[in-house]
Parts: sequence; C-alpha cells; structure tokens
Amino acid sequence: MIERIETNARASKIVKYNGVAYLTGQVGEGATIQDQTKECLSRVDALLSQAGSSREKILRATIWLADMSDFNGLNEVWNAWVPEGFAPARACGEAKLARPELKVEIIIDAAYD
Repeated sequence: MIERIETNARASKIVKYNGVAYLTGQVGEGATIQDQTKECLSRVDALLSQAGSSREKILRATIWLADMSDFNGLNEVWNAWVPEGFAPARACGEAKLARPELKVEIIIDAAYD
C-alpha cells in the first residue's frame, strides 16, 4: 500500500512504499551554501523522523547545486551530517533551481521500519 503524507494538489512531502520513504526535495534559507545546506538538512531530519526513518537509513541522496563552485562548501556540511559508516549512494549536479536565491536542493530516499 502506498502512503502519502502532507499531500497537496502538487506533491506529497513523503511517499512511503514497500519499505522506502521518498522525501520531496528540500531547500534552505541563508546567504551561504553552508547556511542553506544546514537548514535543508535540518528539514530532511524532520521528514525522516516523520517517516519513521533516520540518517542511518538513507539509501540515496540526489543533490542539485545552482553553481558547482559551491560543491566544497556543501560537502563541509554534508560530511559532518552523515553518520560515519552510513554514507548513502549520492549524486550531485548543477541545475537551475526554483528561485534565484536558492543554492542547493536535496532529495532523499530512505528505508523505514
């Protein structure tokens, strides 16, 4: 059975199916890539908890940067956030994001109990 959480006409914040929670893309506010990444990952933490999951159960992360020159700044925050020994499969690319002030968007798929 598919479970959709916090659904509106456009999207669900979480879709759960067959042991996997698919989180909608998260962004953050702030002037720097580090600030935006920290807030974005804080939002991911909240959704993981709501889905009955955690950082240790992340299967895959897809990361979009507005500018690949922010890659190192993103990784400073990401590397501190991911628990040692639990790094997910990850892809990171450059994309035009929904608003010009956004620097990063992170999409997570995670297992849940």
